Amino acid sequence: MLIVLDFECAEGHVNEHFVHHSTEHVECKQCGARAYRMIPAPRTALDPISGDFPGATYKWERDHERRARDKKRNS
Repeated sequence: MLIVLDFECAEGHVNEHFVHHSTEHVECKQCGARAYRMIPAPRTALDPISGDFPGATYKWERDHERRARDKKRNS
């Protein structure tokens, strides 16, 4: 499977490459040095319903109430 991955060389150049998912290194587009695959940050989302994250819960509640008001106003 081919995917877009970020690679960084020793000079600090970061480039995207369209490569096979198992590719570990490529040639840097800027300086030609060996560039190694960067590990992406994991995607996370806080669960606003559980109550474990009060800030997310309050934000969800405000957004939910605002959407309900807007829907009622536009109807």
